[in-house]
Amino acid sequence: MSTTSAVTEPSAAQSANTKGRVIFSSLIGTTIEFFDFYAYATASVLVFPKLFFPNATDINAILSSFAIFGVAFVARPVGSIVFGHFGDRLGRKGTLVASLVTMGLATFLIGLLPPATTPGWVVLAPLLLVVFRFLQGLALGGEWSGAALLATENAPANKRAVWGTFPQLGAPIGFIIANVMYVVMNSFLTTKQFEDFGWRIPFLFSIIMVAIGLYVRLKLVESTSFKKVVEEEKVAKVPLAATFRHHWRAVIAGTFIMLATYVLFYLTTSFTLTYGTATNKVEVARAAAQKAGKPFDASTFVPGLGIDRGLFLWMLIIGVVFFGIFTVVSGPLAEKYGRRRFLLWVTGLIFVFGLAWGLMFGPGTGAAMVGLILGFTLMGATFGPMAAILPELFPANVRYTGSAIAYNLSSVLGAAPASFVAIALWQFGKGSTVWVGVYLAVAAVLTFIALLLTKETRDAKFEENISA
Repeated sequence: MSTTSAVTEPSAAQSANTKGRVIFSSLIGTTIEFFDFYAYATASVLVFPKLFFPNATDINAILSSFAIFGVAFVARPVGSIVFGHFGDRLGRKGTLVASLVTMGLATFLIGLLPPATTPGWVVLAPLLLVVFRFLQGLALGGEWSGAALLATENAPANKRAVWGTFPQLGAPIGFIIANVMYVVMNSFLTTKQFEDFGWRIPFLFSIIMVAIGLYVRLKLVESTSFKKVVEEEKVAKVPLAATFRHHWRAVIAGTFIMLATYVLFYLTTSFTLTYGTATNKVEVARAAAQKAGKPFDASTFVPGLGIDRGLFLWMLIIGVVFFGIFTVVSGPLAEKYGRRRFLLWVTGLIFVFGLAWGLMFGPGTGAAMVGLILGFTLMGATFGPMAAILPELFPANVRYTGSAIAYNLSSVLGAAPASFVAIALWQFGKGSTVWVGVYLAVAAVLTFIALLLTKETRDAKFEENISA
């Protein structure tokens, strides 16, 4: 297939994507992708340790589940290279369709996996879970950048940061849908019913959302930016090589600009769910271990907040509402004050929030709710402008590859180890989460430095910016 054949001449009625088409297509795609991703994240805390690692101790089962959770983050840079290559060579539209199909099928197949306790599946079930998790990460590695480019390359002048919040809203919306489903199941299903079949429902449901997303994305036409790259015959033969040969500084800058965002998000979701619902009473932990037929050593007991699982899921959902609100708010602010200046202020607040982490995630339910609201508010403020600033760091002919690699390399450094490191620090603190906050503060410092060393990108000439 030739490069130019991927961009056909549209009819007059189809010469540009309408605002509604761009909004819905970028939003529905990332909503589906993040719904799938969060469905796994929640299941990895609530049910996967028991179903796929039944012979491990409680803490080792959790760590094993989080390790597989982290497999996707290793896959994401690979996905950014694969999907970025085709996105910069053949166009954004087909690449976005391919990433959505890959993610949807992998998620659906996870919903069909038998537990490791099934005869003959003790090794195969965890192995296939790793494979499907890798495919999820591979797809998400290409999805975000394509959706961000769909929004920003179709945005009017001086509106890129505003339109860039469209795909970013998919994160809180996908999270809310996934977790509302878990809350409803928690209300109507017994623990055994949930472990037997309930956890599968979100994974199987995703196939319906994928069908809707495909219908919308197949109606897209290519952006003006990519069509101009083709017209000027500036399509990169090997986008990956061109990116690292000419734009490696931008890759490093983008990677660390995104770092604090990733660490903050996975601490306030995956880690807090584990810590918040872990029992704070040694007697309860001992009884649970005895019931499961596992040894219990009180000297290794690490207390959590002891909040009911259903209640904590609602607390997370409330927090994510603030995530969505401030994602929308961040767009106009980043447009008015500039991406760099706005993010410097937000990153400074994330640093302060990290130092104050132990004051909120320690005393009890009320303080934890305040902590979640503050954390997700900062998450929306920092995540919203990322769909504008990362693509703006790169010229159009390597924009998909460059922004995708920066975004996903940051996931390896920030997101993949976040829950694992946080649990280790929680254990190190023997129940205290002060060191978890210090971990977040360090990430904020690195992001702050990256922003200081990066020029403002608000006035970048998006369509004309094509490297040789």
